Amino acid sequence: MKYILMTGLAFATLATFAAQAQDTSSGTQTASGEWTGSGEVGFASTTGNSRSQNINAKLTLNQETDQWKNNFFLDALRNKGQVTVTEPNGTSAKQFDTTADRYDVGASAGYKLDPRSYIVTAFRYDHDDFAANRWQGTVSVGYGYLALKTDRTQLSVEIGPGYTEYQPATGTQTVNGETVPLVEPQQSEAVARGLVNYKYRLTDNTAFDDTFLTEAGTKNTYLQNDAGLAVSMTKKLSIKVGFQVRHNSEVLPGIRRTDTLATTNLVYNL
Repeated sequence: MKYILMTGLAFATLATFAAQAQDTSSGTQTASGEWTGSGEVGFASTTGNSRSQNINAKLTLNQETDQWKNNFFLDALRNKGQVTVTEPNGTSAKQFDTTADRYDVGASAGYKLDPRSYIVTAFRYDHDDFAANRWQGTVSVGYGYLALKTDRTQLSVEIGPGYTEYQPATGTQTVNGETVPLVEPQQSEAVARGLVNYKYRLTDNTAFDDTFLTEAGTKNTYLQNDAGLAVSMTKKLSIKVGFQVRHNSEVLPGIRRTDTLATTNLVYNL
């Protein structure tokens, strides 16, 4: 059963994109059907008494027509820094090593039932070498509703059933007074997916957005919240500060449930 259902629903999501493209070629696409979005990048490096390198990048694409509401995203994070490593003989030494390495990608395709409600299929996959789960993939089908839309404010919600597979990170356990690795096999389960997206334009050049995602199952509940404040410098360039929280309800001993990420990025609006 590994990947079978996930692959099938992922192909279903791609099929809806293909169907949307076919509608576009037949002339049903409106002027608002062009892909829009933004790309972000942030980099920091230190040398001297301490040494570190950090880079994070994000890409978000959106499309909306009279019949479709589509989204695609890709995020990546990598960090290297000085860490203290204890040798088997008890001595310690500093090494310049990777301390964060992750990426996640996802897409959704929504078929509009009316101007406010739509049926949505979604796919998300993330890989993280330093998180509660080494990798996790989720597919879902659900109902979306645009609860609020004004010149300054927008609020939308999505909810529906899904299926997830994930590989827990290696934990630790104590055996005969010694700490040894604890490894669990790959897990899979049905989940309930919920998404809340809120956008608010404070001024003509300042905007706040917050996206909350939950994938709740009987074995584990995954929560993620992304908040960001962007200030436009030109029509194309912005500075954005962001704060992300990721939480898993069930983790192996020695693994923390919550990870956070604070960023300050240069944004290019496509």
